[in-house]
Amino acid sequence: MSTSTRTVIATTGIALLSVIALLPFYIMVVMGTYRNEDLFTQIVLLPGDYVMENLKTVAASRFDLAYWNSIVVSAISTVLSVFVSAFAGFAFAKYEFRFKSNIFAAVLLTMMIPGQLGLVAYVIEMRYLNLSGSLMPLILPWVANAFGVYWMTQFIRGAVPAEVIESARIDGCSDLGIFFRIVLAFIFPAVTTLSLLVFLWSWNNYLLPLIMINKPEMYTIPLGITTLGSAYRTDLAAQILGLSLGTLPVLVLFALGSKSFIRGLTAGSVKG
Repeated sequence: MSTSTRTVIATTGIALLSVIALLPFYIMVVMGTYRNEDLFTQIVLLPGDYVMENLKTVAASRFDLAYWNSIVVSAISTVLSVFVSAFAGFAFAKYEFRFKSNIFAAVLLTMMIPGQLGLVAYVIEMRYLNLSGSLMPLILPWVANAFGVYWMTQFIRGAVPAEVIESARIDGCSDLGIFFRIVLAFIFPAVTTLSLLVFLWSWNNYLLPLIMINKPEMYTIPLGITTLGSAYRTDLAAQILGLSLGTLPVLVLFALGSKSFIRGLTAGSVKG
């Protein structure tokens, strides 16, 4: 088999897989252009003519406010989670201190416990701190991200040479200077990968906002989508349109950071 034939076969296969992967997104977008009743009477493959009415339904529910709340929560959660995880990972990977292995084992142990088991205690804690009913309870869990600490620790161990750190110390660079000037440059793929993952997890989080948020003006997108419709009618078409709008930021972020995301995953899998 010639090289050109193999290239055609590979390209055709990749194109077919891409179509199969993108088909659900296309169907989701198309379903948002129909009446709610039409979704139960026909198979929709082509765009409909009801998109403006569905947009009016979405706009009437203050979906823009839910959008803003999700952006605020996800952005702050991502920044705090990545920096805390990177700092902790740097300490675990490049420093020696008492009970280091025990503390790292405790971090790994928390990854084995389902988060739902701690919801009751977390709700009580937030009420005690007078944070219930605000967006802070949706941000704080991502600050103490056990997976992020483990991810950064494994990546820094393999990606940051100890000789570079020692040379920086000899030149008089402080620990914070070493982290910001040297370590961050080495771990940029890991930072990008963890940022995309945390943003996605926070953006799609439904259970925690459902429990902690009781004011409609503080709803995030997952909660805002469930409110589309009326007291007597669930407007599935409007909800699907809202879901399509809520998917756009994630698709844009993955499109912009896909190369760094894949590089971070492959580097972490090899060096970890």
